[in-house]
Amino acid sequence: MPVPFIRHATLGDEETLGRLDRVTWSPLHSVQPRPQPPYEPFYNERFGPRDHLVAELDGEVVGYIRLAHPTPLVCNAHVRQIQGLVVAEQARGVGVGRALLRAVREEARNQGARRLTLRVLGHNTPARKLYEAEGFVVEGILPGEFLLEGEYVDDVLMGCSL
Repeated sequence: MPVPFIRHATLGDEETLGRLDRVTWSPLHSVQPRPQPPYEPFYNERFGPRDHLVAELDGEVVGYIRLAHPTPLVCNAHVRQIQGLVVAEQARGVGVGRALLRAVREEARNQGARRLTLRVLGHNTPARKLYEAEGFVVEGILPGEFLLEGEYVDDVLMGCSL
């Protein structure tokens, strides 16, 4: 089994990451409507290459994770939040998501963070199991927070200390 290579994103990754984001879109993990052309740029004023780690298998980008400040508040500067984790369908089940989570944990530590948090939809069982296996615990649940395809879905808040 090949080992994923994790690196910081570059400006040159934008088209690939945007395409990956679109082809992996699912109501299992997204509260946004399915992307439609003309597509928004992947990078924007809020998130750029510096906020992403990418995973490669055999030189092909197969996933990314986005790390951000959850708020602009100084009193919250010790916290980082995962605000996106995507793995291409063909690369699932081989450790790409796990490698990205471990790398982003190290990246957050290097940035001086003491806590790492995330939000995951309650019905996204595969992601929740992965996060739990990597040391995240449920810290809160917002019941029925989102109405997705006619069903009310919980927003699950998870976190871990670094």
